Amino acid sequence: MARLRISGAARLPWSREIGFFIAIGIVSTVGQALLYWLLRNWWQPAVANLVSLLVLTVLNTEANRRLTFGHVAAPAVRAHLGAGGLFLLGYLVTSGAVLLFKHLDPGAPRVAETVVLAGTSVVVTVVRFLVLRLAVFRGPGRGDGEPGPREAASSTGSERSVPAG
Repeated sequence: MARLRISGAARLPWSREIGFFIAIGIVSTVGQALLYWLLRNWWQPAVANLVSLLVLTVLNTEANRRLTFGHVAAPAVRAHLGAGGLFLLGYLVTSGAVLLFKHLDPGAPRVAETVVLAGTSVVVTVVRFLVLRLAVFRGPGRGDGEPGPREAASSTGSERSVPAG
């Protein structure tokens, strides 16, 4: 049976990134839901979602740039421009979900609206992680099986064998 060698440098960044991304995502989702719920006292769902998503996306992007993907040299401008496109996608999907929910159940309480918003945000977050990881914070060596220079430098050099195929 063929064996595939996976170095510590190739496996640790993904687990580190996913861990930070999940933690930041939880805080951001809760923060957005709370801000949305508060803003709904004065504004319609689409406007409350726009403002809450905008505020939390800026904070989320900076946290991910520094903590989640800090081992990849990516300028802040590139990170925030990439996140801007993802912001638009996230806004359209989450607003669409909330507006569809309100159309289907016009008398639903605000807390139910907020739950729909948070649930949809989780789905958007998975897509966001993949796009950020594979496109925005793609360092040298990513995609060709080789770690980037900062990843290789932080590697312990340990390898483990796993069955291939």
